[in-house]
Amino acid sequence: MGDKISRRGVLKGAAAAGAATAVTGFPTVWAQNIKNITLNHTGMSYSTLIDIARKASEDLGFKVEMSVVDHPGLINRMINDPTSIDIADSEIWQAKVFVPQGTTQGIDVSKIETWDQVTPLYKDGTFAGKEVSREGDSPFEYMYRESADATSFATGPTGWATFVPSVYNADTLGIRPDKIDGEVSSWASLIDPKFRGKAAIQNIPTNGIMDAVMALQAAGEMTYGDRGNLTPDEINQTVGKLIELKKAGHWRALWNTFDESVNLMASGEVVIQSMWSPAVTAVRTQGVNCVYQPLKEGYRGWGNGLAMMSHLDGLKRDAAYEYLNWYLSGWVGGFIAKQGYYISIPEKAKDFLTENEWGFFYEGKAATAPITSPTGEVTNKAGDVRDGGSYEERFSKVAVWNNLMDNAPLLFGKWNEFNAA
Repeated sequence: MGDKISRRGVLKGAAAAGAATAVTGFPTVWAQNIKNITLNHTGMSYSTLIDIARKASEDLGFKVEMSVVDHPGLINRMINDPTSIDIADSEIWQAKVFVPQGTTQGIDVSKIETWDQVTPLYKDGTFAGKEVSREGDSPFEYMYRESADATSFATGPTGWATFVPSVYNADTLGIRPDKIDGEVSSWASLIDPKFRGKAAIQNIPTNGIMDAVMALQAAGEMTYGDRGNLTPDEINQTVGKLIELKKAGHWRALWNTFDESVNLMASGEVVIQSMWSPAVTAVRTQGVNCVYQPLKEGYRGWGNGLAMMSHLDGLKRDAAYEYLNWYLSGWVGGFIAKQGYYISIPEKAKDFLTENEWGFFYEGKAATAPITSPTGEVTNKAGDVRDGGSYEERFSKVAVWNNLMDNAPLLFGKWNEFNAA
């Protein structure tokens, strides 16, 4: 561990030190060579943020670049153009596609300095001392491999991780309380006729289907054996009901992008919809009252991980490990907390948050001063409490996880019918 810290410490200063003192040999030569490395981090817009690349490049002394793709685009790049990516920032369920293809390598957990501090949510499948829901693709189920080049998952902890746990959250519905009469306390509200023409659902089939499942079961219109792995009949019935709602004019939109969801809610065209936490933040920065509403049936959980592509070796693999260790060291956790996301080592994030911010985002305490977004706009005023409460309160109520179902090809085909209806 000490070696890792010292190596990272010389990355930015080695060249200057070498010029001043004529010091040669490792780690100075290593640092002078690694500064010529460029790492490409590719993932979705909510986590693949240019601010992270800039800070990493500044701190590490080599260049980190970000490439933003959508969910299908990431899998396409990983399978068909794997050498164009170095670090794949994937959702957990996507590992079910890329690990069998052999496009990523196992991560040696002994080279991750703070592995012992990573949340048990990923490492052990527990949270607050209890097993987390296994409906859907929970992180622990895809966390480990038997070896660096294994193309299947281990059933328990090993020395090889599929990915380094990164950002995650508990998702729910976004609402405009200033435009809604009465309380919203159930997923059933997403399909309530009183919101006809004012509701929207995300147009990502793996995620949108879960919001539909939660809503239809809460409304008593469907009962599922396993909400995270629907049977063909359940898929047909569920999407059939979504199509019926669409033909009745219920859906104002099926949104595809972060910006679409923000604009729909900020404009008031939509008053209830599938939403991501940073989108709620973005609406609030416009001075619009938007709430990430806790619901009695629980949350839809999701998580991301940083995977190392198989082509990495030598100095570039060294750089990748440096980057993964930096990612967990705290700055990223503090930055993404202001978007409403959690990091896999919360205590490290604490060092990069004020006492007020830590209390608000993680402890469920009322803000003692205004809370701001990562770019400085006010999102919450003093006295506000985070929607859903503390970290423990929110994640103790995860009911299902984003997933790739066994019958995914059928789902994708039916979802296309939903779009075309």
